[in-house]
Amino acid sequence: MKKTLLIVLMSTACLFMDANAQEFPKMDGSPMDIAYYPSRVAFRAFAKTDAEKNAKPIIRVTYSRPQAKGRKVFTDLEKPGNIWRMGANESTEVMFFQDVTIDGKKVAAGRYTMYAQLGENDWTIHFSSDTDGWGHYAYKPEESMVATIKVEKQKTESTVENMSIMFEEADPGAHMIVAWDDTMVRVPIGL
Repeated sequence: MKKTLLIVLMSTACLFMDANAQEFPKMDGSPMDIAYYPSRVAFRAFAKTDAEKNAKPIIRVTYSRPQAKGRKVFTDLEKPGNIWRMGANESTEVMFFQDVTIDGKKVAAGRYTMYAQLGENDWTIHFSSDTDGWGHYAYKPEESMVATIKVEKQKTESTVENMSIMFEEADPGAHMIVAWDDTMVRVPIGL
C-alpha cells in the first residue's frame, strides 16, 4: 500500500512538473509596435492639461517592425509591383475609432488591415476588411477591399533602420507616415 501511494505521488509530481515546464519563444526579430493618433493619447493618464487627459484615440496602428540590416529594402527585398504587408509577420492592422475618409471615400469606424502595392514613384495603399492574417499571402483585394489611395513615394532625410509608422496632424485630419530604409509615404486620412 505504501509503495502504491509512493508511486502515485511520484507520478503526480512528475505530471505537475511537466505541466509547469514551459518553453517560451525567443523574442521576434521584428517586434510589434503601436502608433496612435493623436500621438500622445495612450499616455493620457500622465497628461498635465485637461485637454490631454480627456483626449480619445482616433486611429491606432499595430504593426511589426522589420530591420533593414544593410539591405536596400525597396529594390532588393520588396520590389516595385509587389504587394507588401507594410511591416513583418502579421498583417499590419489599423483601428479607426470613428468614421474617416480615405481619398474621398467614407470608411466606417472599425478594424482593418493595410497593404501597399509598390510602384516606382508611388504606392497604392489598400485598406482591407480581411483581418487576423499572417502576411499578405491570403489577401484577396477583390473580396475585401474597403478603400485605396495612391500616395507619392518620398526620400527620407536619414536612413530608417527599423520600419516605422507615426502620425502628423494635417488639415483636415492626419497623415500616417510609413518609413523604412530611405523611403517614406504620407497617407492622408480625413477626420
